[in-house]
Amino acid sequence: MNINVNSLSDLDQAAIALLDFAGTEKIFVFEGDMGAGKTTFIKVIAKALGVKELVSSPTFSIVNEYEGKGNIFYHFDFYRIKNLQEAYDIGYEEYFFSGNTCFIEWPEKVEELLPEHYIKVEIKMLSENERVLSINKI
Repeated sequence: MNINVNSLSDLDQAAIALLDFAGTEKIFVFEGDMGAGKTTFIKVIAKALGVKELVSSPTFSIVNEYEGKGNIFYHFDFYRIKNLQEAYDIGYEEYFFSGNTCFIEWPEKVEELLPEHYIKVEIKMLSENERVLSINKI
């Protein structure tokens, strides 16, 4: 499924469409160039999931935890990890296989650790404000 985003105001509908498409799937990986809008989109999805607190990129902590409407979700940013051992050190398995929702930025850094099934969101920049979101079940 492809979703065209022409402005930030389109992200609320894109988040709802993504969550509808995902169904019961809880693992989401986000791919895209630096500055493509991965964290921005995750913030909007978190809001749709009922998260009231400020969602920020876990670039330095690797993972942030948030609570929404009766659910917990984890936001990972693997951009700064140097090797897979760092993912093991944070206990990635406890998060990925917890049954809670996981949003994973820079999944290529931990590709061999990803669960067998997940939703892949690829964000392509068309211009400063326009994006195409390609969403697939893997």
